[in-house]
Amino acid sequence: MERGDQGPPFSHILNSNEMQAIITPLFGVIGLVLAAIIFFDIKKQSAGGGKAEKIAEKIHHGAMVFMSREFKLIALFAIALGLALLLFQKEEYRGPQSIAFFMGCLASSAAGYIGMKTATLANVRTCVAANETGPARALKIAFSGGAVMGLTVAAMGLLGLGTLFAFYSQSAAHKDYLPEILEGFAMGASLVALFYRVGGGIFTKAADVGTDLVGKVEAGIPEDDPRNPGVIADNVGDNVGDVAGMGSDIFESYCGAQIATVAIAASSGAAYAAQIGASESMLMQLPLILTTVGIVCSVLGILMVNISAGKNPALALRIGTIGAAALFIIAAFGVTSFFGLSAKLGVAVLCGSIGGVIIGLITEHYTGGKPIRTIASQGETGVATLVICGLSVGLQSVVLPILTIAATLYGSYECAGLYGVGLAAIGMLGTVGITMAIDAYGPIADNAGGIAEMAEMGDETREITDSLDVVGNTTAAIGKGFAIGAAGLAALALITAFIQKTGISLDLASPDSLRYFFVGLLIGGAVPFFNGSLTMDAVGKAAGSMIEEIRRQFKAEPGILKGTVEPDSNRCIDIATKAATKSMIGPALLAVGTPIVVGFGFNFIGAEGAQAGAKTLAGCLIGALLGCVLLALFMSNAGGAWDNAKKYVEDGNNGGKGSDTHSASVVGDTVGDPLKDTSGPSMNILINVMAIVSLVIAGLL
Repeated sequence: MERGDQGPPFSHILNSNEMQAIITPLFGVIGLVLAAIIFFDIKKQSAGGGKAEKIAEKIHHGAMVFMSREFKLIALFAIALGLALLLFQKEEYRGPQSIAFFMGCLASSAAGYIGMKTATLANVRTCVAANETGPARALKIAFSGGAVMGLTVAAMGLLGLGTLFAFYSQSAAHKDYLPEILEGFAMGASLVALFYRVGGGIFTKAADVGTDLVGKVEAGIPEDDPRNPGVIADNVGDNVGDVAGMGSDIFESYCGAQIATVAIAASSGAAYAAQIGASESMLMQLPLILTTVGIVCSVLGILMVNISAGKNPALALRIGTIGAAALFIIAAFGVTSFFGLSAKLGVAVLCGSIGGVIIGLITEHYTGGKPIRTIASQGETGVATLVICGLSVGLQSVVLPILTIAATLYGSYECAGLYGVGLAAIGMLGTVGITMAIDAYGPIADNAGGIAEMAEMGDETREITDSLDVVGNTTAAIGKGFAIGAAGLAALALITAFIQKTGISLDLASPDSLRYFFVGLLIGGAVPFFNGSLTMDAVGKAAGSMIEEIRRQFKAEPGILKGTVEPDSNRCIDIATKAATKSMIGPALLAVGTPIVVGFGFNFIGAEGAQAGAKTLAGCLIGALLGCVLLALFMSNAGGAWDNAKKYVEDGNNGGKGSDTHSASVVGDTVGDPLKDTSGPSMNILINVMAIVSLVIAGLL
């Protein structure tokens, strides 16, 4: 055994590649089995029949139409990129890397599909439980729907990465290229995330903005009123953006963090491994061992929520989240101790876990605490002051999370160098099963409220679903903050691996060397802004088409507003789906193409032997990382604050519904919607796609 100490009994068995070949994929299978058990338990619950079930079927059908069209577009890009890997990568690993790439595409697509299908089953059953049983049962069903998504994301990651690691680490021909092969898996996951998250965000906000502006503002009918042709599309959007989209977003960060840590371990060498009493192979296995333990902690967190469901919903979800994180921290120290590794590795994991919790709590404050009451009060003097206040809150909300990420980076590096940065990302994402479950709970609860309204289930049922939805809005905002922090840390680990792999030296005393870096820094800083422009413009144009269609239906058939004629919701779904798929091409080309153009372009025009392409691309990635994280935090938190300020007014504060303050808050929410649900989340995908593409082409630079 390649270790400096004997270690506890049987540790050499668990430290072997043979045992790793069994444990990680096995726990992936167990996670999928648990997800299946929960799924079929949800399916057994009453769907109510009648109007509610009919509405739910429309939502389900619309979601599947979107997924089908997105999958076809993904398939075209996947085939093109898969062939590029097969033709242009190094001969030693191009075949296995291409296989891993397609596995990553399939794993992420499957996780999104399963989560979407579950959410569209759980929404109506949550609604019926609220109507027939009460809030506790409704909370359990909604959360169980989210738990399927969370467990599937974690399990598919373990199954895919674990299988590839086990197979190729024992292959004499490929074991030296294991990081490169795993990078293919991360690239596949990132490609799917790009389409599901960004495409889903365009769909959901086009439907939401168009539906609200015509229905609530022009026609004066309530939110989720069945007379509005866009309502079904709006409910479909909650699923495609915040379930499938968020799931694929977290999945790519989850896999990217593990792969980056493996790559850093492979590049660090035997000398670094000896410093912490480990073998190189042990350091490469450790990320997968930690995430394997993490899925167990997630399952225990899910059980905590279910046990606490009879209490306050917000308290139950908080108990599950913090409980799982605490268990994971303890388990991380247990793992390092068991294998005789330095306790500093456990501290690096601790830094990431604590950082994730802090970012979530800060996000909760800015999107659900005193700032939203301040925004609402500013609405009493008009739209302009409310919007200005929301911008101020959004800008301020960036500071503490950035300082938290900086502290996490500093602390984890002090513990274990660059490898510690990767472990911090693992610490933040290790309990992805419970964090994703809580995030996916939000759109399920939101859909349940919409179905209750459309099915005319009465005020008492709507009060229950609204109470669940309020908690869901908070968890969604926290989830976005967590996703940004996790994506930023995962991307940082990938960039670190890229710099190590290319072997570039960024010598501050050498202006000739730094010119490439600073040029790249400026290019990279501009990319997130261009991406934000593309996605915001896409939402605006798609919402405009949606508005025209809803107005056309109201004008052509007056019976719709009278409630005597059923609106054509399929037409609205089709408009949003076409807009989302068409508008995805620009952001996709930007994310995938920027590293290729910068890296190979500067290799061509730069000084010979100066590693111009690699240095410029390193600067580009760092500039893009900073721009993406800053913009993502600002957009998500400002949008979330405007949204909850509107809900605060609708609860009867500052004039309540129908007041001038309410009208101002609706405008603020409408402006904030594409920020928090489209452009903001797209930044997570952008930086991770750029980072993983750069890492994949690093060998060619």
